Amino acid sequence: MPPRWPRKPDPNDPAYRRLENRINFAFHIALFSAVNSGLWFFQQLRHPFENLSTVTLLWLAGLGLHAVFVLRDRPVNLKPSEEIRDRS
Repeated sequence: MPPRWPRKPDPNDPAYRRLENRINFAFHIALFSAVNSGLWFFQQLRHPFENLSTVTLLWLAGLGLHAVFVLRDRPVNLKPSEEIRDRS
């Protein structure tokens, strides 16, 4: 079930920006997983790429920095009733 926004989207709204950051982070994880699994698969098919582990580790470090940014981004002026919770 996709996340739903209960009011008109406003880019200046801190709760909306927080949700947007989380969605972008989820997309970053999906892209990292798809590209890296494909690259490692072709590596196993005898198509050598010497720098593959370096690329993967650098991208993983970038993903970690993105995670820190997303998880630490807590709007100060956000009331608990305004937080959007993901309900499955």
